[in-house]
Amino acid sequence: MRGMTLIVAALGLTACAGAPVSSDPNAGFRVYEDQFVKELMAQYPDYAVGSGDYSHARDLAVPDNAWRGRELAFCDRNEAALKRYDPAALEPLLRADYKQIANFLGSTRFQQLSLRQWSWDPSGYNVATPFALLLTTEYAPLDERLRAVTARLENVPAYYAAARANLEHPSREFTQLAIAQNQGAGEVFDDAFARQVASSGLSAGEKKLLDTRVQAARSAIKGYVDSLTALESSLTPDYARSFRLGRELYVQKFAFDIQSSFTIEQLYQRALAARERLQVDMDARTRVLWPKYFGKKVAMPKDRTARIAQMVAKVSETHSKPENLLADVKELLPRLQAFIKDHDLLEQDYSKPLVVRETPAYNPIRGVAIASIDAPGPFNPGAATYYNVQPMSDFSQEKQESFLREYNSWMLQILNIHEAVPGHYTQLLHANKSPSMIKSLLSSGPMIEGWAVYVQRMMLEQGWGKDAPELWLMLDKFDLRTVNNTILDYSVHVLDMSEADALKLLINEAYQTETEARGKWRRVQLSSVQLTSYFAGFEEIYEFREQQKVALGAAFNLRDFHNRFLSYGSVPVKTIKELMTAAQPATAVAGK
Repeated sequence: MRGMTLIVAALGLTACAGAPVSSDPNAGFRVYEDQFVKELMAQYPDYAVGSGDYSHARDLAVPDNAWRGRELAFCDRNEAALKRYDPAALEPLLRADYKQIANFLGSTRFQQLSLRQWSWDPSGYNVATPFALLLTTEYAPLDERLRAVTARLENVPAYYAAARANLEHPSREFTQLAIAQNQGAGEVFDDAFARQVASSGLSAGEKKLLDTRVQAARSAIKGYVDSLTALESSLTPDYARSFRLGRELYVQKFAFDIQSSFTIEQLYQRALAARERLQVDMDARTRVLWPKYFGKKVAMPKDRTARIAQMVAKVSETHSKPENLLADVKELLPRLQAFIKDHDLLEQDYSKPLVVRETPAYNPIRGVAIASIDAPGPFNPGAATYYNVQPMSDFSQEKQESFLREYNSWMLQILNIHEAVPGHYTQLLHANKSPSMIKSLLSSGPMIEGWAVYVQRMMLEQGWGKDAPELWLMLDKFDLRTVNNTILDYSVHVLDMSEADALKLLINEAYQTETEARGKWRRVQLSSVQLTSYFAGFEEIYEFREQQKVALGAAFNLRDFHNRFLSYGSVPVKTIKELMTAAQPATAVAGK
């Protein structure tokens, strides 16, 4: 959950002091932005820690009614402050910040008052991640960090008490996730933590207080898990809140979260059309590969879906071993970096540490997605980026084989491009260099995910994999997954698609293994709208690049396009398009 402490702004041009607006609206808005960021970090100290701002590391929010009141007051003040500025009078970069702040405030109000996920999603309550960051990030001497942990621990019992009080007919699926993730929350205070405390310079009294509060926190976490476990059996369909959002909430959440040039209905129709194009392409590649893998002795099935599925299954037989998966992931990364350098595709600085690890049990993404990136925030850009991979130990031997076939030797290359180089890891390094803190803090999921999907295709277009048809087949399959993410999410949350139909879509029409398909069904129950961000972002980025090729002609340079695109931070693609084209000659923008 987010933090609770609120500061009353009293410096310069603030959100609430009523100071006169500067005669230069740009200068005045910059002052307001700086104060907004300070107040944002104070309002949400957990988010501040994740962003690398440790000035509120000692604070832990108690997510009760009083805190929600302070959050709405925060929105009120800043919405009033924005009204004092005419966005049309601001320079383009500041106008983009204005839009991001306005969207964030509107989304926050929607989340609290309309969506009310805080009342039906028990997994939203988990204290582990900020503690883990404080203990593992060397932003200050160990003793100082341990004192911050001690202070933050004080509110853990009240935090979980408020969580229990907030819940009203929670979703069964989110309850099960909360049980699993909070059971892993205690790992933060494991043997490594005990060694840190023992080696520290804390006094005996400080160590005793820390131990007392750790034990109280463990008890509070266990009490929360126990209460959810007791509640779970009563969460029948006629009592529990459905995980499905329904059309009205979904459309509103899509507007805030995706900020796309398309409506959800337009995106859905685009996804259906893209699915057919990818099927045609996969069929063509299957016909090319068939003689290599099956020769003349095995006839190709007449049914398109059947022959593609047979070829995908055959190519997927080449894969890693469970004990080698992390090593195979690590081995690919320097080769990807070298390829980007050799082909001059974009600016890169890989001196910032990238740590490949199994996804920690307390991490909110474990049990929801196969891989993820935990990147440092803009306040501490030199900290390590963690590349999380779902542990094989979570699966039976049968499911391990299914998982590894899905992420076979070809697909693993695409996954690394997406998650790390030049996907999320690279993009977020660029975002942290953005001159605007707003563009890094109030990030756009579709831009982030869309970039990761875009570079998959871009890398193969530029020669990664030496045009191997197997790799292109797997790229089509990965892109088909992206497309079906949108189809699935909209169909489940708006059109009430059943589990059986969802699995049929994923296995029979997207050629996913059963383990992957069931994992995606679980994910669509535990998230909403986010799965549309991949295709939404990709469509806009790829389309924009092709438009720029036509508009700029011989002046178009791929490296320059990438560097400029990434320079604005993680803002909506439509905003980046506006910023990039604003400085171009009118003839170039028009494509003349």
